[in-house]
Amino acid sequence: MDTLFESNLKSLPLLFRGKVRDIYDAGQYLLLVASDRLSAFDVVLPTPIPEKGCILTELSLFWFDRMKDVVPNHVVSTDVSPYVRDAAERAQVEGRTVVCRKAEPLKIETIVRGYIAGTGWKDYQRDGAICGIKLPAGLRESDKLPEPIFTPSTKAPRGQHDENITFEQAAKIVGRSLAQQVRELSLKVYVTAAEYAETRGIIICDTKFEWGLLDGKLILIDELLTPDSSRFWPRDQWQPGKTPPSFDKQPVRDYLESIGFNKKPPAPELPPEVVRQTTERYREALVRLRGR
Repeated sequence: MDTLFESNLKSLPLLFRGKVRDIYDAGQYLLLVASDRLSAFDVVLPTPIPEKGCILTELSLFWFDRMKDVVPNHVVSTDVSPYVRDAAERAQVEGRTVVCRKAEPLKIETIVRGYIAGTGWKDYQRDGAICGIKLPAGLRESDKLPEPIFTPSTKAPRGQHDENITFEQAAKIVGRSLAQQVRELSLKVYVTAAEYAETRGIIICDTKFEWGLLDGKLILIDELLTPDSSRFWPRDQWQPGKTPPSFDKQPVRDYLESIGFNKKPPAPELPPEVVRQTTERYREALVRLRGR
Protein backbone atom coordinates (compact mmCIF):
# COMPACT_ATOMS: atom_id res chain seq x y z
CA MET A 1 0.00 0.00 0.00
CA ASP A 2 1.50 3.34 -1.05
CA THR A 3 1.82 6.11 1.51
CA LEU A 4 0.15 9.35 0.42
CA PHE A 5 1.21 12.64 1.95
CA GLU A 6 -0.71 14.78 -0.53
CA SER A 7 -3.04 13.84 -3.37
CA ASN A 8 -2.64 15.50 -6.74
CA LEU A 9 -5.65 15.00 -9.02
CA LYS A 10 -5.30 17.12 -12.17
CA SER A 11 -8.67 15.96 -13.48
CA LEU A 12 -10.75 17.61 -10.71
CA PRO A 13 -10.65 21.05 -9.06
CA LEU A 14 -9.13 21.00 -5.56
CA LEU A 15 -11.48 22.87 -3.22
CA PHE A 16 -9.60 22.56 0.05
CA ARG A 17 -6.61 20.86 1.61
CA GLY A 18 -7.18 20.29 5.31
CA LYS A 19 -4.95 18.81 7.99
CA VAL A 20 -5.73 15.29 6.75
CA ARG A 21 -8.26 15.41 3.89
CA ASP A 22 -8.05 16.80 0.37
CA ILE A 23 -11.47 17.78 -1.00
CA TYR A 24 -12.20 17.82 -4.74
CA ASP A 25 -15.22 19.06 -6.65
CA ALA A 26 -16.75 16.22 -8.70
CA GLY A 27 -19.74 18.18 -9.99
CA GLN A 28 -22.82 16.90 -8.18
CA TYR A 29 -20.64 15.37 -5.44
CA LEU A 30 -17.43 15.90 -3.49
CA LEU A 31 -14.46 13.55 -3.29
CA LEU A 32 -13.00 13.37 0.23
CA VAL A 33 -9.49 11.94 0.05
CA ALA A 34 -7.96 10.90 3.39
CA SER A 35 -4.19 11.36 3.16
CA ASP A 36 -1.62 9.86 5.53
CA ARG A 37 -0.83 13.31 6.95
CA LEU A 38 -0.96 13.66 10.70
CA SER A 39 -1.34 16.78 12.79
CA ALA A 40 -0.35 17.16 16.42
CA PHE A 41 -0.98 20.27 18.51
CA ASP A 42 -2.69 21.70 15.38
CA VAL A 43 0.55 21.45 13.36
CA VAL A 44 0.77 19.17 10.29
CA LEU A 45 3.87 16.98 10.56
CA PRO A 46 6.21 16.38 7.60
CA THR A 47 6.23 12.59 8.17
CA PRO A 48 3.21 10.62 6.89
CA ILE A 49 1.80 7.65 8.84
CA PRO A 50 1.47 4.62 6.50
CA GLU A 51 -2.08 3.18 6.15
CA LYS A 52 -3.61 6.00 8.23
CA GLY A 53 -5.82 7.49 5.50
CA CYS A 54 -7.15 4.08 4.44
CA ILE A 55 -7.84 3.11 8.07
CA LEU A 56 -9.71 6.37 8.74
CA THR A 57 -11.79 5.82 5.60
CA GLU A 58 -12.62 2.18 6.43
CA LEU A 59 -13.56 3.00 10.01
CA SER A 60 -15.72 5.99 9.02
CA LEU A 61 -17.54 3.88 6.44
CA PHE A 62 -18.08 1.16 9.05
CA TRP A 63 -19.68 3.64 11.46
CA PHE A 64 -21.67 5.54 8.81
CA ASP A 65 -23.22 2.23 7.75
CA ARG A 66 -23.86 1.18 11.35
CA MET A 67 -25.51 4.54 12.20
CA LYS A 68 -27.54 4.99 9.02
CA ASP A 69 -30.78 4.04 10.82
CA VAL A 70 -30.03 6.56 13.58
CA VAL A 71 -29.18 9.51 11.34
CA PRO A 72 -28.53 10.00 7.59
CA ASN A 73 -25.03 10.82 6.33
CA HIS A 74 -23.24 12.20 3.27
CA VAL A 75 -21.80 8.95 1.86
CA VAL A 76 -22.69 8.13 -1.77
CA SER A 77 -20.04 5.60 -2.81
CA THR A 78 -16.39 4.57 -2.61
CA ASP A 79 -16.12 4.00 -6.37
CA VAL A 80 -14.04 6.87 -7.77
CA SER A 81 -13.83 5.53 -11.34
CA PRO A 82 -16.71 7.67 -12.73
CA TYR A 83 -14.93 10.83 -11.51
CA VAL A 84 -11.21 9.98 -11.77
CA ARG A 85 -10.69 8.35 -15.18
CA ASP A 86 -6.89 8.46 -15.28
CA ALA A 87 -5.54 5.13 -13.95
CA ALA A 88 -2.48 6.65 -12.26
CA GLU A 89 -4.57 9.28 -10.51
CA ARG A 90 -7.12 6.66 -9.49
CA ALA A 91 -4.39 4.48 -7.97
CA GLN A 92 -3.39 7.45 -5.78
CA VAL A 93 -6.77 7.73 -4.08
CA GLU A 94 -8.49 4.33 -4.21
CA GLY A 95 -9.20 2.86 -0.78
CA ARG A 96 -8.93 6.25 0.89
CA THR A 97 -11.71 8.22 -0.83
CA VAL A 98 -15.41 8.71 -0.18
CA VAL A 99 -17.78 10.18 -2.77
CA CYS A 100 -20.07 12.49 -0.78
CA ARG A 101 -23.16 14.61 -1.11
CA LYS A 102 -22.57 18.35 -0.92
CA ALA A 103 -23.92 19.70 2.38
CA GLU A 104 -23.61 23.05 4.10
CA PRO A 105 -21.40 22.46 7.19
CA LEU A 106 -22.61 23.83 10.53
CA LYS A 107 -20.47 26.58 12.02
CA ILE A 108 -19.84 24.71 15.26
CA GLU A 109 -17.96 21.56 16.30
CA THR A 110 -20.09 19.13 18.28
CA ILE A 111 -18.40 17.02 20.94
CA VAL A 112 -19.90 14.38 23.21
CA ARG A 113 -18.04 13.32 26.34
CA GLY A 114 -18.79 10.15 28.27
CA TYR A 115 -15.65 10.38 30.41
CA ILE A 116 -13.63 13.30 31.72
CA ALA A 117 -10.32 13.92 29.93
CA GLY A 118 -8.36 16.44 27.87
CA THR A 119 -9.62 20.03 27.83
CA GLY A 120 -12.78 18.88 29.64
CA TRP A 121 -10.67 17.75 32.59
CA LYS A 122 -8.79 21.07 32.61
CA ASP A 123 -12.08 23.03 32.54
CA TYR A 124 -13.52 20.89 35.33
CA GLN A 125 -10.45 21.40 37.51
CA ARG A 126 -10.76 25.15 37.04
CA ASP A 127 -14.47 25.68 37.70
CA GLY A 128 -16.22 22.33 38.23
CA ALA A 129 -17.98 22.49 34.87
CA ILE A 130 -17.48 21.74 31.17
CA CYS A 131 -18.99 24.13 28.62
CA GLY A 132 -21.26 25.55 31.32
CA ILE A 133 -22.50 22.11 32.43
CA LYS A 134 -22.00 21.79 36.21
CA LEU A 135 -20.62 18.37 37.21
CA PRO A 136 -20.48 16.57 40.58
CA ALA A 137 -17.59 17.48 42.88
CA GLY A 138 -14.73 15.05 43.38
CA LEU A 139 -14.46 13.58 39.87
CA ARG A 140 -11.03 12.17 38.96
CA GLU A 141 -9.34 12.34 35.57
CA SER A 142 -10.74 9.58 33.28
CA ASP A 143 -13.82 9.09 35.49
CA LYS A 144 -17.02 8.03 33.72
CA LEU A 145 -19.53 10.89 33.81
CA PRO A 146 -22.98 10.27 35.37
CA GLU A 147 -24.33 10.58 31.80
CA PRO A 148 -22.80 11.68 28.49
CA ILE A 149 -22.73 15.45 27.94
CA PHE A 150 -22.93 17.54 24.77
CA THR A 151 -20.13 20.12 24.71
CA PRO A 152 -19.93 22.24 21.54
CA SER A 153 -16.96 24.32 20.47
CA THR A 154 -16.11 27.00 17.95
CA LYS A 155 -14.66 26.16 14.54
CA ALA A 156 -11.34 27.99 14.64
CA PRO A 157 -9.46 29.04 11.48
CA ARG A 158 -6.59 26.76 10.50
CA GLY A 159 -3.65 27.01 12.87
CA GLN A 160 -5.81 28.23 15.76
CA HIS A 161 -7.45 26.23 18.55
CA ASP A 162 -11.18 25.55 18.83
CA GLU A 163 -12.71 26.99 21.99
CA ASN A 164 -15.26 25.23 24.18
CA ILE A 165 -18.58 27.10 24.28
CA THR A 166 -21.89 26.68 26.13
CA PHE A 167 -25.05 25.31 24.53
CA GLU A 168 -26.52 28.83 24.66
CA GLN A 169 -23.57 30.18 22.67
CA ALA A 170 -23.97 27.38 20.12
CA ALA A 171 -27.70 28.19 19.84
CA LYS A 172 -26.81 31.79 19.01
CA ILE A 173 -24.50 30.62 16.20
CA VAL A 174 -26.76 28.03 14.49
CA GLY A 175 -30.22 28.78 15.94
CA ARG A 176 -31.89 27.16 18.97
CA SER A 177 -34.01 24.59 17.13
CA LEU A 178 -31.04 23.30 15.11
CA ALA A 179 -28.77 23.30 18.17
CA GLN A 180 -31.32 21.20 20.09
CA GLN A 181 -31.59 18.76 17.21
CA VAL A 182 -27.79 18.46 16.94
CA ARG A 183 -27.49 17.87 20.69
CA GLU A 184 -30.16 15.16 20.69
CA LEU A 185 -28.73 13.32 17.67
CA SER A 186 -25.10 13.66 18.82
CA LEU A 187 -25.93 12.07 22.17
CA LYS A 188 -27.92 9.31 20.46
CA VAL A 189 -25.06 8.45 18.06
CA TYR A 190 -22.52 8.52 20.89
CA VAL A 191 -24.54 6.24 23.18
CA THR A 192 -25.23 3.77 20.35
CA ALA A 193 -21.56 3.69 19.32
CA ALA A 194 -20.24 3.51 22.91
CA GLU A 195 -22.45 0.53 23.75
CA TYR A 196 -21.18 -1.34 20.69
CA ALA A 197 -17.52 -0.38 21.29
CA GLU A 198 -17.71 -1.74 24.86
CA THR A 199 -18.50 -5.17 23.40
CA ARG A 200 -15.27 -4.87 21.39
CA GLY A 201 -13.16 -3.96 24.43
CA ILE A 202 -12.98 -0.22 23.65
CA ILE A 203 -14.18 2.76 25.68
CA ILE A 204 -15.13 5.82 23.63
CA CYS A 205 -14.08 8.54 26.05
CA ASP A 206 -15.23 11.38 23.81
CA THR A 207 -15.80 12.08 20.13
CA LYS A 208 -16.32 14.96 17.73
CA PHE A 209 -19.04 15.00 15.08
CA GLU A 210 -19.32 17.15 11.98
CA TRP A 211 -22.84 18.03 10.83
CA GLY A 212 -24.18 19.58 7.65
CA LEU A 213 -27.49 20.63 6.16
CA LEU A 214 -28.69 18.99 2.95
CA ASP A 215 -32.01 20.24 1.58
CA GLY A 216 -32.70 21.63 5.06
CA LYS A 217 -32.12 18.27 6.76
CA LEU A 218 -29.35 17.49 9.23
CA ILE A 219 -26.82 14.84 8.16
CA LEU A 220 -23.48 13.55 9.44
CA ILE A 221 -20.51 14.59 7.29
CA ASP A 222 -16.71 14.36 7.19
CA GLU A 223 -15.43 11.42 9.30
CA LEU A 224 -17.14 9.46 12.05
CA LEU A 225 -15.78 7.85 15.23
CA THR A 226 -12.18 7.45 14.10
CA PRO A 227 -8.98 7.74 16.18
CA ASP A 228 -8.57 11.25 14.71
CA SER A 229 -12.00 12.43 15.91
CA SER A 230 -12.31 10.33 19.09
CA ARG A 231 -10.45 9.24 22.19
CA PHE A 232 -10.52 5.41 22.24
CA TRP A 233 -9.27 3.63 25.37
CA PRO A 234 -8.69 -0.11 25.89
CA ARG A 235 -11.40 -1.22 28.33
CA ASP A 236 -9.05 -3.46 30.31
CA GLN A 237 -6.55 -0.64 30.92
CA TRP A 238 -8.99 2.03 32.07
CA GLN A 239 -8.50 3.20 35.65
CA PRO A 240 -10.00 6.42 37.07
CA GLY A 241 -7.33 8.82 38.28
CA LYS A 242 -4.93 7.82 35.49
CA THR A 243 -4.69 8.53 31.75
CA PRO A 244 -5.22 5.27 29.83
CA PRO A 245 -3.29 4.62 26.60
CA SER A 246 -5.30 5.58 23.53
CA PHE A 247 -5.65 4.18 20.01
CA ASP A 248 -4.48 7.32 18.24
CA LYS A 249 -1.47 9.57 17.73
CA GLN A 250 -0.38 9.43 21.39
CA PRO A 251 3.11 8.06 20.48
CA VAL A 252 3.59 11.17 18.31
CA ARG A 253 2.44 13.57 21.03
CA ASP A 254 4.68 11.82 23.58
CA TYR A 255 7.69 12.03 21.25
CA LEU A 256 7.12 15.72 20.47
CA GLU A 257 6.76 16.53 24.18
CA SER A 258 9.96 14.57 24.94
CA ILE A 259 12.03 16.69 22.52
CA GLY A 260 10.50 19.97 23.73
CA PHE A 261 8.61 20.77 20.49
CA ASN A 262 7.28 24.34 20.78
CA LYS A 263 3.97 23.39 19.07
CA LYS A 264 4.55 25.82 16.20
CA PRO A 265 5.42 25.09 12.55
CA PRO A 266 7.65 23.75 11.19
CA ALA A 267 7.33 20.39 12.96
CA PRO A 268 10.24 17.93 13.07
CA GLU A 269 10.43 14.63 11.18
CA LEU A 270 9.31 11.60 13.18
CA PRO A 271 11.63 8.64 13.90
CA PRO A 272 10.67 5.33 12.20
CA GLU A 273 9.82 3.68 15.52
CA VAL A 274 7.27 6.39 16.42
CA VAL A 275 5.74 6.09 12.93
CA ARG A 276 5.47 2.31 13.28
CA GLN A 277 3.88 2.52 16.74
CA THR A 278 1.33 5.05 15.48
CA THR A 279 0.30 2.92 12.49
CA GLU A 280 -0.13 -0.02 14.88
CA ARG A 281 -2.43 2.03 17.16
CA TYR A 282 -4.66 3.05 14.25
CA ARG A 283 -4.69 -0.48 12.85
CA GLU A 284 -5.63 -2.01 16.20
CA ALA A 285 -8.58 0.40 16.58
CA LEU A 286 -9.90 -0.71 13.18
CA VAL A 287 -9.43 -4.42 13.84
CA ARG A 288 -11.00 -4.28 17.31
CA LEU A 289 -14.02 -2.26 16.25
CA ARG A 290 -14.71 -3.83 12.87
CA GLY A 291 -13.76 -7.32 13.95
CA ARG A 292 -11.29 -8.17 11.19
